[in-house]
Amino acid sequence: MIITSNIFKEKFSNYANTNTKLSREAKSGKLYKIVNGLYETDPNTPGYLLAGIIYGPSYISFEYALSYYGLIPERVMTVTCATFSKKKKKRFDTSFGVFTYRDIPSLAYPEEILLKIEGEYSYQIASPEKALCDKLYTLSPLLNYANLQNMLFNDLRIDEIEFNKLNFDKIEKLSKLYHCSNVKLLSKYIRRNLP
Repeated sequence: MIITSNIFKEKFSNYANTNTKLSREAKSGKLYKIVNGLYETDPNTPGYLLAGIIYGPSYISFEYALSYYGLIPERVMTVTCATFSKKKKKRFDTSFGVFTYRDIPSLAYPEEILLKIEGEYSYQIASPEKALCDKLYTLSPLLNYANLQNMLFNDLRIDEIEFNKLNFDKIEKLSKLYHCSNVKLLSKYIRRNLP
């Protein structure tokens, strides 16, 4: 269970020094520090369940989400997250894993985010279509369909069978929100190659 230092101090307000109590709880293994002011009671909590509370608003996307959906074959260890209007990338190295955060356009941000619940935890993750658009947004501009195809299926190693299962209408809708040549190129590529 996630506990903030403020909640902890409120709970133990009868103690003379709540900071000392907090420090003792962490040293004794009853609390595990995630980042400053944020603790977890279970050291085995998977990192992705903590991503949204470490830095936000944010949702899981990019490589981590592409791997989660089986679109890329690699197992991604860093929990990659999307934010908006933060202006700079963030990275947190914690005992629960490495977390990275980077902006996408604020217009695209609220679309196609799924809420998942696991036990007492909830987290947000991009739909497969959104994760792919988010990833393409972060890449240098691709010049043509051949470049895009090479990026998708060779560089990113997107599984073609899984790619063909994507909802192309969602990608079409999303392509209007990024103001990004790569995402627009993906939408055109799909339209051109649809049977």
